[in-house]
Amino acid sequence: MLVAAYNEAAAIRDTLTSLAAQTYPGDYEILVLNDGSTDATVALAQQAIRELSFPGNAVVRVLDYPVNAGKAAVLNRGLKEASHDLIITIDGDSWVRHDGLAQIVERLLTDPPNTRAIAGAVMVRNSRENFLTRAQEWDYFHGIAAVKRMQSMYHGTLVAQGAFSLYTRAALEEVGGWPECVGEDIVVSWALLEKGHRIGYAEDALAFTNVPTKFKQFALQRKRWSRGLIEAFKAHGSLLLKPRLTTIFIWWNLCFLPLDLVYTFIFIPGLVLALFGIFWIAGPLTLAVLPLAALWNMFIFRIQRQMFRREGLKVRRNFGGFLFYALGYSLVMQPVCVWGYFAELLGMRKKWDTK
Repeated sequence: MLVAAYNEAAAIRDTLTSLAAQTYPGDYEILVLNDGSTDATVALAQQAIRELSFPGNAVVRVLDYPVNAGKAAVLNRGLKEASHDLIITIDGDSWVRHDGLAQIVERLLTDPPNTRAIAGAVMVRNSRENFLTRAQEWDYFHGIAAVKRMQSMYHGTLVAQGAFSLYTRAALEEVGGWPECVGEDIVVSWALLEKGHRIGYAEDALAFTNVPTKFKQFALQRKRWSRGLIEAFKAHGSLLLKPRLTTIFIWWNLCFLPLDLVYTFIFIPGLVLALFGIFWIAGPLTLAVLPLAALWNMFIFRIQRQMFRREGLKVRRNFGGFLFYALGYSLVMQPVCVWGYFAELLGMRKKWDTK
């Protein structure tokens, strides 16, 4: 288990606490990869390892790299140090449910034999901090998780996200590990797909992560994700020609750029004008999209709630966040995505942009 950490002093103990509570029956190793943190991440991780009761089948180490090299570089260093054939990546602020490790490994063992990676189900942990985190809770619960569920129905998922995913060591080494880019998890996932491998999805392997609490952090994160998508197309655009079911979703991702452009520069201005009775771009019928979006999200909510109930979890009440997510979230997110697309297409300077 590779725990990438950069300035995670506030969260690293909680992350290690969750990993100490894992019920996985086999041997496993936890490597905390400090990527040049300037806070007390290393000291607090070492203290947690001394004080927490890790199971006897777990080996825990802190690898302290004093110079910040970026997430891809530190994961590749951890890959060389790891001693097992299955590699799991976890963010330094993620909290993994007690059976998360067992569930994600079980999914790999029961999925089709060409499966080389499994994406875990990542949800929001700090959704009660403010209105922005409440809206992101619905984005993870509805948008991201629902998309991965749908992709898995077509025998494959497009991205094994860095926050909680499993890979086989052999497959990672086959594609040269994580590439040096801002969207390393997207690009390495598409590299696996290009080799003919499959990525699965374990909806019952749950991890909860801390999402950005300030708009600037949120915008930089989504900008980075959008850049990562363009990086993936630049590196592995040949996936568009692969004769497999998941190619449908590759083509759908290709549509994001024109759709987001239309949404940002036509739909949003048209919507604003329509609200003032000026129907030059959007007519009254266009406004019906908003309640339809709310109804669609209610449908997705019922499906996702069933999954939570099967796992013995309860969906917390968050009606205000749901309304904003259903009616206004895209008004904020799509322009940020367009910013990310153009940043990558124009070759602007790349920066990890996390803290």
